[in-house]
Amino acid sequence: MDADVVVIGGGLAGLVATHELTSRGKKVAVVDQENTANLGGQAFWSFGGIFLVDSPEQRRMRIKDSLELAWNDWQGSARFDRLDDEDLWAAKWARAYVEFAAGEKRSWLLGHGIRFLPTVGWAERGDLRATGHGNSVPRFHVAWGTGTGVVGPFVDSALAAAAGGLVRFYHRDRIDDLVLTNGAATGVRGTVLAPDDAARGAPSNRDAVGDFELSAQP
Repeated sequence: MDADVVVIGGGLAGLVATHELTSRGKKVAVVDQENTANLGGQAFWSFGGIFLVDSPEQRRMRIKDSLELAWNDWQGSARFDRLDDEDLWAAKWARAYVEFAAGEKRSWLLGHGIRFLPTVGWAERGDLRATGHGNSVPRFHVAWGTGTGVVGPFVDSALAAAAGGLVRFYHRDRIDDLVLTNGAATGVRGTVLAPDDAARGAPSNRDAVGDFELSAQP
């Protein structure tokens, strides 16, 4: 076994997952087809907008928000109409996420060094009706440093964990398949790409120079 967990991709989602795993003492293999300069992925270039509900920033701007209103807005956009079939788990996830955004999400982010601008933007405002699609009030909280401010703490965490032996990066490795054992994912296999020192965001080669396979806990 090469690691307790294999994380596919060194973007923001992969780095947050890596942070959560290593904080629990798990050994993680992070596999990404780009080089180390691209840690953080596309989120590095983003505006750093964070969805929060009934936050101090909103209240300071006299924006009246609530869990109930946010959930109503979400349902207005998602149009969950197959709750006995295809939409069941999507709706459960959405509800859990809105509750997180109205609860511990802000304090969790603050605890990781992410701060917010004092103003709140209005992304995806939709048709401006509580029963319609989109956000009916502003909920777009911009982090200090924008995307780099969001990505930075989790890049630092992954690099520190790597120095401590809990993370190993597999850069320039492209995953092509999951390895399944008795129906459970127990590893990955793919193609080793030729080294490339391209700058962040610049095109890199896809020249295959070998293959690899990594195993983890089921």
